[in-house]
Amino acid sequence: MSQPTTPLRILMLGWEFPPFIAGGLGVACYGLTRALDRLGHSVIFVLPRPVDRSKASHVTLLSPDRPTAPTTRSSSGWNPGPGLAMPGFAHASMHHVPASFSSPYPGSADPRLGIASPEAFGLTTPDATHAHDDLPQLLAQPASPASPAPTPTPMHPGAGYSGDLFADADRYAALCTSIARRQDFDVIHAHDWLTYPAGLAASRASGKPLVVHVHSTEFDRSGDNINRAVYDIERAGILGAHRVIAVSELTKGICVTRYGADPDRIDVVYNGIDRDEQQPPPGSQIAADDKIVLFLGRITMQKGPEYFIAAAKRVLEKLDKVKFVVAGSGDMALRMVELAASLGIGHKVLFTGFLRGRDVDRAFRMADCYVMPSVSEPFGLAALEAIHHDVPVILSKTAGAAEVLTHVLKVDFWDTDEMANKIVAVLRHRPLAQTLRQHGAFDIRRLTWAGAAEKCVRSYSVALAAASSQKRVPAIL
Repeated sequence: MSQPTTPLRILMLGWEFPPFIAGGLGVACYGLTRALDRLGHSVIFVLPRPVDRSKASHVTLLSPDRPTAPTTRSSSGWNPGPGLAMPGFAHASMHHVPASFSSPYPGSADPRLGIASPEAFGLTTPDATHAHDDLPQLLAQPASPASPAPTPTPMHPGAGYSGDLFADADRYAALCTSIARRQDFDVIHAHDWLTYPAGLAASRASGKPLVVHVHSTEFDRSGDNINRAVYDIERAGILGAHRVIAVSELTKGICVTRYGADPDRIDVVYNGIDRDEQQPPPGSQIAADDKIVLFLGRITMQKGPEYFIAAAKRVLEKLDKVKFVVAGSGDMALRMVELAASLGIGHKVLFTGFLRGRDVDRAFRMADCYVMPSVSEPFGLAALEAIHHDVPVILSKTAGAAEVLTHVLKVDFWDTDEMANKIVAVLRHRPLAQTLRQHGAFDIRRLTWAGAAEKCVRSYSVALAAASSQKRVPAIL
C-alpha cells in the first residue's frame, strides 16, 4: 500500500517516555513519535506521568503542575486542557495524567523517579478511578467490527502486580476517553497492555480505528505462570483492535497461538535506532587489564540473568582478567547477587543498579562484549544500542532482534556452555570481535525509527480502510 499523502493525526497512548522508562518501551515510544513527527504526522501523546522537557524541542505538554494548562473535572468528564509547548517535536502535543506508580513493571520500581501522587495534583484516587461511570461498558464493546473483543476482566490486583497499577490504568483510560471526545484525530495507537483499555474505550467513544502495538506479552514477562487479569486485558486489546503491530515474527506468533488473533490483521514492524545521535568518541574505552562483559536490562525472569551468571562462571574458568557488569534492576536482583556469591565469583560480577542516560552510554563504551541471554525477548532494543556503540553482541536465539541481526553471535539461552564459549571467543580473538564491530553497523543501518514509522503509517492506513469498509485486509509486506 502506498504512503498516504495527507498527514495523519495520531492519538498515541503510551505508558513510558524518557526519562520515565523501565525498559525498551519508553525508548521505542520516543523514537517512533519523533520519526512520525519528522514525516509530518501529528501525534497527540498521552502519558500517565511528567515528561523530561530536555528530550523534545517543539512538544506540547499538558501538565497539572503548569497553571496555564490545568487538568480539571467537568460535568462531561476530565478536561485535558490546551497543552503547552516544550522543546523536540514539530507536530506533537503531549497530555499527562497523574499516576501513583513509579514503574510499569513489578519489581523494578525506581524511587528516584519522584512520581507525585494524584492528591498532589488536586485529584483524589476514588474520583479519578470513577471519572467515567460508563467505562466498563465501553471496554466491553468491540472496537473492531471484524473481531469483537471479549469483555476484559475488571481491573483488580493480581499476583505480582500492584492494585495501584490497575487503578492507574483505569484512571488513564478515563482521561484518554475524555481526550478522545474533544480532540480531532484519525487513528489511535496504543502501546502494550496498560494502554489497551484506554485504546478500546477511546475508539468506542470517538468511532476512530484502533491500532495496538505489542511490544511484549504476559507470556514473555511471566512464562506460563501468567496473571489472568493482565492476559484478559491483552486479549481484549489484540482482538478488539482494527490492526495489530508486533515487534517481531516471534511476537506475532504468540499473538496468534496464545491470543487467537487473525494473522492477516497483524503487521510486523521491527524497532529502530537513532543513528544521528552523537557517536562515542574514539579511544573512550577504559584502559584496564580487565575485559568487560555487559548485561544491561531488567533483572527479571524474562531477561535470563541467571544464565548470564552461569556463563560467567564458565568463562572465568578459562580467562581470569574479566569482569561481568550487570546493569539494571528487577525482582531477581538480590537472587543474582546471591547466585554469583554462591558460585564463588561475587568479586568478578559488578551490579550497578538501574542506569539511565549518560550512564547507559558509559556502560556500553566500557564493554568488550554485550550479552542478551533473554528467555523471551519480543525484540531487544539493547542489542541495537550495543551495536550502535561498537560493541560485539551475543544474542539469545529467542530474541526478536535475532530475526534481523546477522552480524551477531546467536545462542540458545539455556546453553550456558556455548554462551561461555562465544564470550571467550570474542574476548580472545581480536579479528572476530573486529568483524562483528565492523559488520554490525550494516545491520542497524537499515533498522531506523524512520523506517518503522513509515510502516506504522501504512498500518494506520489499513486500519482506516478496515474501519471504513468493515472488511479484513491482508497484512502489509
